[in-house]
Amino acid sequence: MQIQTIKTTAFNDQKPGTSGLRKKVKVFQQTGYLENFVQSIFDTLDVPNNATLALGGDGRYFNRQAIQMIIRMAAANGFARVLVGQAGILSTPACSHIIRKYKTFGGIVLSASHNQGGINGDFGIKYNISNGGPAPEKITDSIYDLSKKITEYKIADLPEVDVDTLGQSIFNDGKFTVEVIDAVQDYADLMQELFDFSAIKKLLASGFKMQFDAMHAVTGPYAQEIFVNRLGASESSLMNCIPSEDFGGGHPDPNLTYAEDLVKIMFAGESSPDFGAASDGDGDRNMILGKNFFVTPSDSLAVLAANATLVPAYANGIAGVARSMPTSGAVDRVAAKLNIPCYETPTGWKFFGNLMDAGKVTLCGEESFGTSSSHVREKDGLWAVLFWLNVLAKKGTPVEQILMSHWAEFGRNVYSRHDYEAIPTNAANSVIAHIKSQFNSLPGQSFGVYKVKTCDDFSYHDSIDGSISHNQGIRILFEDGSRIVFRLSGTGTEGATIRIYLEAFDPDVKNHHLDAQVALAEMIKIALKISELKERTGRDTPTVIT
Repeated sequence: MQIQTIKTTAFNDQKPGTSGLRKKVKVFQQTGYLENFVQSIFDTLDVPNNATLALGGDGRYFNRQAIQMIIRMAAANGFARVLVGQAGILSTPACSHIIRKYKTFGGIVLSASHNQGGINGDFGIKYNISNGGPAPEKITDSIYDLSKKITEYKIADLPEVDVDTLGQSIFNDGKFTVEVIDAVQDYADLMQELFDFSAIKKLLASGFKMQFDAMHAVTGPYAQEIFVNRLGASESSLMNCIPSEDFGGGHPDPNLTYAEDLVKIMFAGESSPDFGAASDGDGDRNMILGKNFFVTPSDSLAVLAANATLVPAYANGIAGVARSMPTSGAVDRVAAKLNIPCYETPTGWKFFGNLMDAGKVTLCGEESFGTSSSHVREKDGLWAVLFWLNVLAKKGTPVEQILMSHWAEFGRNVYSRHDYEAIPTNAANSVIAHIKSQFNSLPGQSFGVYKVKTCDDFSYHDSIDGSISHNQGIRILFEDGSRIVFRLSGTGTEGATIRIYLEAFDPDVKNHHLDAQVALAEMIKIALKISELKERTGRDTPTVIT
């Protein structure tokens, strides 16, 4: 095996966001672009002898080419073994599990998550550390610093590896091995350890109808193995379960806008199934639906926390919960009643990893359709779906009734998120700057029945590693506990996305039937007035409402 050192020129745009580096496919196809970033990852690491790297992605366009290149670079940079998901397919939570199960040194996930795929779509790459979670900021910052001054990368002269066939390919007299593994079976086995599969199987055999939408993405093979092969669900209960390089031409984001086909099925009146769910491009997000009923991710996290002891893995209770700052305070109320800690962190799953490693939290979630537990160090779409099915099997009541009962007990944190996507960066920055310019004048102002208590740009002090993260989102906090949060998203590749998070607490059961957009109508007007979003961007309506 010969190792080549290739001269290269640095790029100045390889700063990882909250979920790694995401760019258009055509950016990654530039000569040396992916190679530079991968070499910068490896140069950041102190790779020990006999180290193993986990590798795979969501199957989007350019996934296979990237895998071959990374295998060759891993060989040149001191790794002894690479574990690859069969066909290059490896969901993000499954990759986290593989890292933890096989005790690999780390892993590379090739995904742009819920972003669109195809030759004109997006591609992404991120590094996960040995605990199975995304690399912390000190590592991603180092990767970025090295990427700006890289002058060469190393790559081994290896033939293309067959990633479609299970088994080993051995090179360099056994000093380097590529093993193609059945990650679907590994992940399904873990789920069967956590949940009461016999109870769920009995539920599905009772006439209970479910519909799962894989959105032409990575969870298709996992759903087939778990729901059909192990739980006895009908084939017709699954849709869009064959992974596609362009996600069937769709947008693999499990929300009410982009999962339109599933939403139509679930809101078809009395003929609707009892339970519906969808997952995203790389399998780490989830949307939960009941018959003609949508469960917000914030409420989903709260319900799962309140009912955790119904699941075998959490039968003895949970240590604590954590949520991202923009996520509603619904789970806070559950934690208070259970007398367990609740942590508020910035957006980005890596912030939960420290808390889970320290044993401080068991369940965690983000309003952006991400929920999970300490079984891995990533959000986990199918885990959330199975958790809901386990709860439904044990409680024997419909999804809507579970939510109504929950709100009657804890009150309802009425919640919605409005996304304004692909806004020109200058216009988006103007909106944020305008809001910040009012920090001194807003406190004490009244907007109808709402009076501003305080406002700030959220900062987080990590109690485990001592790190501090600034500028994590603008908070307008009202005296009655209601909130408006403004945040620029770091997950897109074109322009900027402004997310507006709206929340109002209502303890009155007489109002709990109201649609969130109706209940939040006044709050929406206040957000637009404070931000001058329409005037500064020309946008009359959000791209996505969840």
